[in-house]
Amino acid sequence: MKLVTAIIKPFKLDDVREALSEIGIQGMTVTEVKGFGRQKGHTEIYRGAEYAVDFLPKIRLDIAIKSEDVQKVIDAIILAAATGKMGDGKIFVTQLEHVVRIRTGETDENAV
Repeated sequence: MKLVTAIIKPFKLDDVREALSEIGIQGMTVTEVKGFGRQKGHTEIYRGAEYAVDFLPKIRLDIAIKSEDVQKVIDAIILAAATGKMGDGKIFVTQLEHVVRIRTGETDENAV
């Protein structure tokens, strides 16, 4: 089992969710986060004063999947989230050692 963590632009969330639903992914955890990468934030003007926005709003998706589904999940996220501009995000894939569904006690792939 794998945990796919994707950091995407907020306005791409619905597109990514739909793309994942189309390939049969049924669940994910969505978190509003802030951060920066190479784009290093930007400056904005508010009421005539300029200020730096160091941390940009992003969305973090955590998706637990079977190992054989990793590439199709990655491909779906890239296709739905890409704008071709800096700040599109990142995808991280990590190994999941153990999963338990609290309600039923099912474990590992049965719990995903």
